[in-house]
Amino acid sequence: MCYKDTKSKEILAENFPDILKKSKFCPSKLYVKGMELSQDMVGVAMVGTRRPSPSAPLLCDLLVKSLMGTKAVVISGLAPGIDSFCHNAALKYKIPTIAVMGQGLETLISGSRGDLANQILKEGGSLISAFEDQVAAAKWTFPLRNKIIAGLAHATIVVESKIKGGALLTAEHVLKDNRLLLSVPGDFNRETAAGCNALLKTGKAKALFDPSDFALYAGLSTKNDEKNIEFSKRHLNLSKEAQELWKESSAFTFTLDELQEKFSFKAHLLLAILTELEIAGVVHSNDFIRYHFAKW
Repeated sequence: MCYKDTKSKEILAENFPDILKKSKFCPSKLYVKGMELSQDMVGVAMVGTRRPSPSAPLLCDLLVKSLMGTKAVVISGLAPGIDSFCHNAALKYKIPTIAVMGQGLETLISGSRGDLANQILKEGGSLISAFEDQVAAAKWTFPLRNKIIAGLAHATIVVESKIKGGALLTAEHVLKDNRLLLSVPGDFNRETAAGCNALLKTGKAKALFDPSDFALYAGLSTKNDEKNIEFSKRHLNLSKEAQELWKESSAFTFTLDELQEKFSFKAHLLLAILTELEIAGVVHSNDFIRYHFAKW
């Protein structure tokens, strides 16, 4: 399978994953080549500057490597720089990846970006666009591209960014959708860290200091964490509160503090609900600090 001979498929909003349907920026339709968008995909968006620092390839590699063993799907925009580094790292570590395009899927993707698009499809990933097949990339197409990246993701990280740019616009969309935003802090005098540091200074993003912690900070359970969780929803008799907590936390890992911030339950009730879910076998914790939720 390759980019040039793979046909695009039109998908209407009613068939989108719920995560995208819930976004304020959900489009009416998308065009997809390759892997279909599924309800159980756990999108992790990775965005940043087209002109990154010399250390960026290694940083992207380590961040993506942290996602191994989880259900993450790496989402980015196929641009040169951070986007391409993250797509390539996902291919290296056999993690599914989605490239959201600012152009129609039948327009030319030249050079190394075209090669990368081919490789993404060959390895079972997908290319996505909100634009009809022959629409060329233009200044007006990229804002919508950024909104779709944010809308598909449960969590988004700004890896490197200047004080202005598409990555920061994507970050604003993430915040408007009330989803998790992470940022990698950098040297105060490095241009490609200025945008990341601004997000942290204003409290808009959570800081990620160690790339190996990326999956944990993004709230992703590993497959090993979930290996003993086997259940059938129709056989569970859970309280309304337990069902709410499980449904809203599905497939993620949260600390107790994060759950208290996320839900309005009083502390004693939250602990009781977690105990109920643990007994049911759909939540478990190895340290009573981080709670791993099975897929709803």
